Amino acid sequence: MIPFLDLERVNSPYKKKLIDTITKVIDSGMYILGKRVENFEKEFAKYCGVKETIGTGNGLDALTLIIRAYKELGVFSEGGEILVPANTYIASILPITENRLKPILVEPNINTYNIDVNLLEEKITDKTRAILVVHLYGQVAYSDEMQKIADKHDLKIIEDCAQAHGAEYNGRKIGNLGDASGFSFYPSKPLGALGDAGGVTTNDAKLAEIIRALRNYGSHRKYYNQYLGVNSRLDELQAAVLSVKLKYLDRDNDKRREIARQYLENINNNKLTFPQAKMDRSHVWHLFVVRAKDRGSFQKHLTYNGIETIIHYPLPPHKQKAYFNWNDEQYPITEEIHNTVISLPLHSALTEEEVAKVIEACNSYGG
Repeated sequence: MIPFLDLERVNSPYKKKLIDTITKVIDSGMYILGKRVENFEKEFAKYCGVKETIGTGNGLDALTLIIRAYKELGVFSEGGEILVPANTYIASILPITENRLKPILVEPNINTYNIDVNLLEEKITDKTRAILVVHLYGQVAYSDEMQKIADKHDLKIIEDCAQAHGAEYNGRKIGNLGDASGFSFYPSKPLGALGDAGGVTTNDAKLAEIIRALRNYGSHRKYYNQYLGVNSRLDELQAAVLSVKLKYLDRDNDKRREIARQYLENINNNKLTFPQAKMDRSHVWHLFVVRAKDRGSFQKHLTYNGIETIIHYPLPPHKQKAYFNWNDEQYPITEEIHNTVISLPLHSALTEEEVAKVIEACNSYGG
């Protein structure tokens, strides 16, 4: 069986360096907010081309703290609206409701799976305060058109970068496109830690200052609390791991791009619909997602041929019990995507033989 994702193989090339750096952290006796967090924050800020990176406990907290910090600045307030793609993972929406703002779901483009920029303006009201743009599956969703709309209506752009580390738009990396960005470094991400980890990037020094306090009990100075904060700190071990792996991120992204190119060029089956994407640095192919009308049949076919697949995601946010208040609203494009998408194995450790086997199995599917 070809596993959908084999993290042991993905991390194997760095194993010795990871063990060495973890040993150094253990021997240092410093485990929370030490030099390794500070070093990674500087390294990642440089990589993204931004002034500030603030390490957090996970990606969900990164987005939550961005919105919370904007509330502290008086930019957002409870009851305000934030536009967000309807077909995203729920982690893009939870930070909005956690801060008592209202998510306004916007349908995606059926070809790219990213938010449909042409639908944004019709969703904007006098309560709209931001666009939360999700670079879904690894493809940049930001555009000049989106920025013009945001500027016209005085909206913030918040990037959810959880799946697209290293992707670029016109030579600028994600995390440096909007006003602030949240990253997840969950182990399966393009830049993955060995546990939960996250971060915020921004060029707004005041926003960064508030987030640094909020992640640490609302405190800039120990025992003195300016805000009602939380405990969401990137720890020294994960920061050290991320510093090791960051050096290889672009190389690993290139490996995934090459596998995606082989899939797109060699899978020839009209029963499958492929994503619309440029074969350039605007996509890092965190996930290779196709659509199949009879998804169950296709998944069974691949399983029979020794290939594991995953469905990202079987149930859209507006159908989740947690958000029952959306149950009467209709999002047909989103539902079409969620009912038909299936993800093929694609990661930096896949061998040529495995890639060929996936292609062969897809081409032999008859529906």
